[in-house]
Amino acid sequence: MAKREILQYPDPRLRTPAKRVEVIDDRVRALVEDMFETMYDAPGIGLAATQIDVHERIVVMDVSESGDEPQVLINPEIIERAQTCDIAEEGCLSIPGYADNVERPDALLLRAQDIDGNEFELRAEGLLARCIQHELDHLEGRLFIDYLSDLKRKRLRRRYEKTARQRAEQTNRSGAV
Repeated sequence: MAKREILQYPDPRLRTPAKRVEVIDDRVRALVEDMFETMYDAPGIGLAATQIDVHERIVVMDVSESGDEPQVLINPEIIERAQTCDIAEEGCLSIPGYADNVERPDALLLRAQDIDGNEFELRAEGLLARCIQHELDHLEGRLFIDYLSDLKRKRLRRRYEKTARQRAEQTNRSGAV
């Protein structure tokens, strides 16, 4: 297992849609292990492969309070969403230090494959439903901030672009001889 680097907003690779996993083999299983290690270390409750610059439809999650109920979703698709919604605060490992309220359907029915390639359906509500929708958005190249007002998104983008420039300048200075 190896911890992977999580892409940080506004990295354009976060906007790359993921492709379907055609074969679930040892490479995919090793990737899933790396994703869990990365997610737990961050720490987070969900991670999409897109966030580690692997553009395949793979999500790992663990919304349990004890952090011992890992879930793997390969080729996930939402087949039904509730008509009712709730608003709750969301954050993202790719947008550290920022959280905001997002409205989402409060329940869903999902179809996916497990690590052995078996197809299954999952009914989810509450935090699990929210986490699934958040992570599946990543697979489509969307971020939770896309649900915010234009003004909030513009301010946030400027803030993170400034931070990225400052990091790059520090790296250049420390690498200079």
